[in-house]
Amino acid sequence: MRVLGIETSCDETAAAVVTEGGDVLSDVVRSQVALHAPYGGVVPEVAARDHARAVVPVVREALARAGVTAADLDGVAVTSRPGLAGALLVGLQTAKGLAWAAGKPLVGVDHLVGHLLAVFLRRDGARSTPATSAPPTSEEQPAFPYVALLASGGHTAIYRVDGPALGAIRELGATRDDAAGEAFDKVAKLLGLGYPGGPVVDRLAATGDAAAAAEAVPAVMARKESLEFSFSGIKSAVARHVAKRGRPEGQALNDLCAAFQGAVVDALVQKTVRAARAEGIERVVLAGGVAANRGLRAKMAAACARRGLGLFVPPFASCTDNGAMIAYAGALRLAAGERDTLDLAPETRTALPRVTRKGGGVR
Repeated sequence: MRVLGIETSCDETAAAVVTEGGDVLSDVVRSQVALHAPYGGVVPEVAARDHARAVVPVVREALARAGVTAADLDGVAVTSRPGLAGALLVGLQTAKGLAWAAGKPLVGVDHLVGHLLAVFLRRDGARSTPATSAPPTSEEQPAFPYVALLASGGHTAIYRVDGPALGAIRELGATRDDAAGEAFDKVAKLLGLGYPGGPVVDRLAATGDAAAAAEAVPAVMARKESLEFSFSGIKSAVARHVAKRGRPEGQALNDLCAAFQGAVVDALVQKTVRAARAEGIERVVLAGGVAANRGLRAKMAAACARRGLGLFVPPFASCTDNGAMIAYAGALRLAAGERDTLDLAPETRTALPRVTRKGGGVR
């Protein structure tokens, strides 16, 4: 089965052709980072208009690289939720038109499910390999069930994944406010590091001393019994530090980045490992754009190794938004006999049930 996947949920226009076994035949991603950088974040209307200009050339390139035509496809998958409404609409209308014209089945995919299954993608003949000494698995991929940390610019949550279907994925805890990637971007903006902030903070943190700036950065919602996150407090702490002392430079800037990243990463690692142990599951998966963070990868690998947990980390191309994860999730829906009609509409919220309530206050 060969499925075309189209992804336009935020600021990447992406298309890919993938088999139901996870083999990536092509994967084309057109980023809008330079377009949104002057604004310090994604502007929804600008994103939608750029998707409209780019989506057809991107789809054509994905088909050409895979060496197939629309007639050769077994289906068309598209991100239908969650995301920016206008951006989602561009991808949906493109997928509908292509599926109707080629007489192919259409399936909508939840963007978060795509991330949670991206670990199964095979790029250049290789799957995601265990990052630690893992318990026995099949063909170097995680067996179900596994606990997944999904951390990105718009979402941060821990899930128990018992299978690829919506009903087999359960949220264990999520952020009450900002997502981890959003916190990275906001702190980078406070420090004058530009957009997107995550890669820059990660790079500077590698040469920083977190202990030297520890007083400026509090722990992130460190209650031991909680699997929820809150990143608004640490962002505000950095803002107060900058307001009082000014923007740091040189080594002081690196130290502050190291302290900030360390606090965020510690929370993500500790709560993910805690969730795996509470669920009695020996496999942990990283997903989402923040999974490309080197500090997170290193600390999660060390923590899982200490506790005998198997850690599976997708390659960088499978962490950030891409069409391959949408095509693969769609291929699994098609293989299960699921189809959507041309009435499929964009939804800004995920279909996965939420257990974490947004906002502060006693739970």
